[in-house]
Amino acid sequence: MTTTTDLDRATVEEAYARWAPVYDVVFGAVFDAGRKAAIQAAERVGGRILEFGVGTGLALPFYKRSNRLVGVDISEPMLQKARERVEKDKLGHVEGLFLMDGADLGFADNSFDVAIAQFVITVVPQPEKTLDELARVLKPGGEIILVNHLGAEEGLRASFERWFARRARKLGWRPEFQLARLHAWAKKNGTAELIEAKNVGLGVYTLVRFRKRAAGDSGQTEPTALAG
Repeated sequence: MTTTTDLDRATVEEAYARWAPVYDVVFGAVFDAGRKAAIQAAERVGGRILEFGVGTGLALPFYKRSNRLVGVDISEPMLQKARERVEKDKLGHVEGLFLMDGADLGFADNSFDVAIAQFVITVVPQPEKTLDELARVLKPGGEIILVNHLGAEEGLRASFERWFARRARKLGWRPEFQLARLHAWAKKNGTAELIEAKNVGLGVYTLVRFRKRAAGDSGQTEPTALAG
């Protein structure tokens, strides 16, 4: 049974099929600061980069051509927009764009240097399974980079987000998703350590970075504190 905190795949696909024709206009400028911060973090690692939830491919032209990009998304209408962008802008550094569920990625272990998810981890049907998959396909020492609005832990905004949660499901959103849930995932997964969480985009969005431990590395790194 779907609860107020659940999203099912059909709901997400339907929501983003509706968003596809207008996504760039509605969200292009709104997400720009967070998108640039995430790309900058990804390029500090560089190499082969998985753009999870690539959507219409808004971010693809902004990566340096020295990187190799693979994009995946759960929405075929969004992917079609991304394919059109790759062809129009001649983005030769994009290896491929694939229709995939994040909870079951069709890539081998240790395939990527970076896995980046921009404004998407809070809207996928199975966030923890998706993060498990991102960690699996990442090379040891590689990074998972997330940028997203994350729910407040307490106070008036937290109360509003919990109230709004059920209504937001039809839009494909999960506004009450908190940083604590990402902390809990990393602890349970055991292969990824949280190394940074900071506010970006005028404090509206949070950039979160995880590093995949090398085999035999069980040490804990104290993450960079979330800046106000």
